Amino acid sequence: MNKQTIGQKLRAYRQRPGSLILMLLVMLSAVATFAVLLFLIAYILIKGLPHLTPDLFALKYTSENASLMPALLNTIGMTALSLVIAVPLGIFAAIFLVEYAKRGNKFVEIIRLTTETLSGIPSIVYGLFGLLFFVTTLGWGYSLLAGAFTLAIMILPLIIRTTEEALKSVPDSFREGSFGLGAGKLRTVFCVVLPSAVPGILAGVILAVGRIVGETAALIYTAGTVPAVPKSVMGSGRTLAVHMYNLSSEGLYMDQAYATAVVLLVLVVGINCLSGYIAKKITKGNGNGEN
Repeated sequence: MNKQTIGQKLRAYRQRPGSLILMLLVMLSAVATFAVLLFLIAYILIKGLPHLTPDLFALKYTSENASLMPALLNTIGMTALSLVIAVPLGIFAAIFLVEYAKRGNKFVEIIRLTTETLSGIPSIVYGLFGLLFFVTTLGWGYSLLAGAFTLAIMILPLIIRTTEEALKSVPDSFREGSFGLGAGKLRTVFCVVLPSAVPGILAGVILAVGRIVGETAALIYTAGTVPAVPKSVMGSGRTLAVHMYNLSSEGLYMDQAYATAVVLLVLVVGINCLSGYIAKKITKGNGNGEN
């Protein structure tokens, strides 16, 4: 392999100053992005870690402890319920668009236009829609179910687009080999194409989880702000993001709000690491199966 020395690179950049400027801009952008991320994480940890006390993890919220445990449990339940609703719909819609729909189909163009439009709608609009439709019209009231359906509609375009790109990245030779062995269309899609696209699909699910965990506006109008774990999905409850918003807006529990931000950060990082681990396991399993 040919490796350029620093002197050779400097001489090359001297001949092409535009390349030097572009390289410096790229490096500056990377350093600035990393610095901002590091600053945010450090700021949250410095502000929040000293205030992580056992009282914050009490099972029952009171005005004295401002416990985040009910909100944490509600966040996990809300995330799971939203994914159960949105992930199957998003994956099946993407399979239809990539594997079954004909190219140039007007109906497919309408679906893609709809998903792109939905992805650009502000979350407050979703919250108002959930309030008018799920809470009021369907009579669900402020409940986890109303919040989960609202969030499912929000993340559906994201899951469809990422799954669609993951399916397109699977080589056509995989499909041709499956057809050559006598497998039908359905078996090829679910036994060959879909397992190969799992890492890309999980990347979309991770992004969707991040949006669910950090959402506040839509949930205030649909799931409510009750600081307790509901007995069923028809009960009202606040998530960690809503809990942190309420604490900071009241102005009386700023220390607890920073501590909640630390827990929220750890939760998101943990979910991302777990999803990445699962994706690697599935990829290795597929590779061993092919060998």
